Amino acid sequence: MTRVVLVTGASGFIGKRLVVSLAQEGWQVRAGARDPEMPDASGIERVAMPDLARPADWSALLEGASHVVHLAGIAHAPGTLPDALYSRVNAESAGELADQARGKVERLVFVSSVRAQAGLTADHVITEADAPAPTEVYGRSKLEAERLVAASGVPFVVLRPAVLYGPGVKGNIASLATLAKTAMPLPFGGLDNRRSLLALDNFASAVSLVLGAKQADSETYLVADAEPISVAEIVTAMREGLGRAPHLLRVPQGPVKRILKTVGREAEWERLSGSFVISPAKLMGIGWRPVIATREGIIAMMRAER
Repeated sequence: MTRVVLVTGASGFIGKRLVVSLAQEGWQVRAGARDPEMPDASGIERVAMPDLARPADWSALLEGASHVVHLAGIAHAPGTLPDALYSRVNAESAGELADQARGKVERLVFVSSVRAQAGLTADHVITEADAPAPTEVYGRSKLEAERLVAASGVPFVVLRPAVLYGPGVKGNIASLATLAKTAMPLPFGGLDNRRSLLALDNFASAVSLVLGAKQADSETYLVADAEPISVAEIVTAMREGLGRAPHLLRVPQGPVKRILKTVGREAEWERLSGSFVISPAKLMGIGWRPVIATREGIIAMMRAER
């Protein structure tokens, strides 16, 4: 029997890779996006997705679907959007989809974020046992979405991924890659803090596992590559992927922090200099194994973009 999985947000950075991966594994993928233009691939049906800024009827997209992966939403964009829009698009729409999927699908996988659980840094290894403590509206909207999905009665799994990377990456990893592409020496040689990242392919394999794993029902899992990596190691790997030497300088970090604070980029410094280590042990306990190590994944990402 053909398994049909509806993937919302299928045209985004994560969704494009996920739908191809699931199709290659034998799923019939219904790829939902506001702009349903997708790469040609066997097993992928392109469908238009409703506007999440207002209540929507999901019945046509759910018709015949056995599973759902809900990726669609507003990405982390601090200070640029009203809180009410985050709540509407990220939380309320997820709850509505879950309500309408109840009784129709075998499982809904809700893709949340580690930001639903923690802020930018942590002084200990983060696990699912830690009480959720989001520090800004994006994380709070994701946590509320988790609550609404769980309350809907639909069979569900929640994934809280770390920051993802891969070809076409955006956000802070893209900014770091832009710096790595320059010829200038960078003052990151002394940044030995550890941070967890997540390769796109590792994320796709996690979704594949929890779509069918019976023991995953009603569970929440953090998802990250097996080993954390320092910022110095990230930039070194990026430049190796570009065929360059690292050119990292060990400089006092106080002046760097003050400069970034002066230009309003203090949050970027916190991401660079703070530790943020996530344990994927719970997910690995049900059989998940990351297929890509972070350093090799970053090298491959940069080679793909050369």
